[in-house]
Amino acid sequence: MQKLLREKLRRARPVFSCTKALAGIEFGLLVPIFLMLTVCTIDLGAAAYDEMQVENAAQAGSEYAAVHGYNTASISGAITSATRLSGITASPAPSEFCGCPSTTSIASATCGSTCSDGSMAGTYVNASAAVTYTTLIHYPLFPATFTFVNTATARIQ
Repeated sequence: MQKLLREKLRRARPVFSCTKALAGIEFGLLVPIFLMLTVCTIDLGAAAYDEMQVENAAQAGSEYAAVHGYNTASISGAITSATRLSGITASPAPSEFCGCPSTTSIASATCGSTCSDGSMAGTYVNASAAVTYTTLIHYPLFPATFTFVNTATARIQ
């Protein structure tokens, strides 16, 4: 029995010691992994680009309001035309409010009132942009769509 096993191992040794096709086997195993990494990188890059475009569109809306004043339709038009990104919306709609600036945010105040620092409450505009991004492939543990929303605020008076 032991002699038979030794004989079979001796005959099989040349098969396992041959490395001629090893590069092809490694290539066949690694190419799908590299392709998946490439697709994921492209998908992540496209999502990051869309998020930056939403941020730029909201900023364009607030800049338009700072220069031209408050007009909901015009600000919404500035937001949607600020980028070639399809599906971008001015959502929620631009809004106007009065407030007093603080070190971290703008506190709501009555228009014409006096702020705690003695200055008059200013008029501000919130311009928001939103878009929904759909991933190229479905990833486990992640949703198939992401909604990017960004808001920019500008003082107009």
